[in-house]
Amino acid sequence: MEKAPSLNVMGGVLTPCSHDPLTGYFRDGACNTCAEDHGSHTVCAVMTAEFLAYSKYVGNDLSTPRPEYGFAGLKPGDRWCLCASRFLQAHDEGCAPKVSLSSTHLSALDIVPLAVLKQHALGQ
Repeated sequence: MEKAPSLNVMGGVLTPCSHDPLTGYFRDGACNTCAEDHGSHTVCAVMTAEFLAYSKYVGNDLSTPRPEYGFAGLKPGDRWCLCASRFLQAHDEGCAPKVSLSSTHLSALDIVPLAVLKQHALGQ
């Protein structure tokens, strides 16, 4: 698997999203991607209780610990590389989390318009 260039949606160097919990398609702490990442785990989002409940409701439970996979479960405030399509879906439903633009991979723009990401941007 060859990583796509580590660039963010603003055209700069992609900064880490989270090392605790360790996130990313490659579990390298960044929202790096590659051709094999069919979910496009490229949006660095800050979890909220509302988003975690929404994600569980639509079938992707990110809050329940799964020790067999070394996954402690996410809690509000944790940063996580979300699938771009899930982020866009949450935006459309009015419950998108905040995002770190400097940590969101340029490939997210294939799915999510930059204007939408900017609506949910953290103070950079």
